[in-house]
Amino acid sequence: MRRPLPTAEEALAILKRRRTRPQFRSPPPAGKSLAPLIKELDAKFGQGPALLQTRWREIVGETLARRTEPVRVIKSRTPGEGGTLELRVDGPVASLIQHQAPQITQRLDLLLGKGAVTRLRIVQGPVKVQASAAPQRPRRKPPLDAAQERDLADSLAGQPEGGLKDALLKLGRGVLRDPR
Repeated sequence: MRRPLPTAEEALAILKRRRTRPQFRSPPPAGKSLAPLIKELDAKFGQGPALLQTRWREIVGETLARRTEPVRVIKSRTPGEGGTLELRVDGPVASLIQHQAPQITQRLDLLLGKGAVTRLRIVQGPVKVQASAAPQRPRRKPPLDAAQERDLADSLAGQPEGGLKDALLKLGRGVLRDPR
């Protein structure tokens, strides 16, 4: 059996008696509720290798920074004892790191606080190449001006067309571009 639809007045009365559906609200941003927890964890455990990776060049120098990277800081289980910094090192640089360990821990004390890191743990393995550490490609040399290009073409006018002439043109352009 079909139920008859209510009239306009009956519909208004029904709507006045019943609560309507609440309006949709988006959830609050997760970062807002996580920020206090992250601050507390940061105060308890420190920032770890993220702080070290940004300042690693200043700590060990340019040459060692290209061949090493901090992986993690391991907290000591015994209270009052400093942690261990795990370093990923590229091959033979491990012996250099061993010899410079006291200087590196002194620099880490300046950055992280006295006694935060007392030992270095060296792990040999591939090191991620950082963008600033990658060798930059030399800039392209500017093209020859019209007069130099014409003189070069005139000097090779007697040569037959082909691969040899193209190679000589390329060589001539390279020689004329070089400031020496």
